[in-house]
Amino acid sequence: MNWLDEIKWTEDGLVPAIAQDAETGEILMFAWMNRESLALTVARGEAVYWSRSRGRLWHKGEESGHVQKVAEIRVDCDKDVVLLKIEQKGGIACHTGRRSCFYFRLEDGQWVPVAPVLKDPDRIYRK
Repeated sequence: MNWLDEIKWTEDGLVPAIAQDAETGEILMFAWMNRESLALTVARGEAVYWSRSRGRLWHKGEESGHVQKVAEIRVDCDKDVVLLKIEQKGGIACHTGRRSCFYFRLEDGQWVPVAPVLKDPDRIYRK
């Protein structure tokens, strides 16, 4: 059996993927992958996701330059979640210009941003 066939894909052919800093263990982002994006990730050694909003493959960093170099790929015990241990180039994983997409913390019933913007997104994504 092909290793891709062992993944438990959703009905729409996707699997959740978590990007984790390989050195620190910090969770940087969550995205979706399809069969092609996971195969490309392995082939390139850089994260390629499936963008549901764009309806296409998304090579992380294609616009921003903040590429994710893949150090290791794991799946959970059910093989329905992918974990990418990565090196985040440029130190920014989030489109908001922050290190991690997980920058809101629940405090007294409110979501409070607790991480600084490292670079203005308008300077990252020039169109």
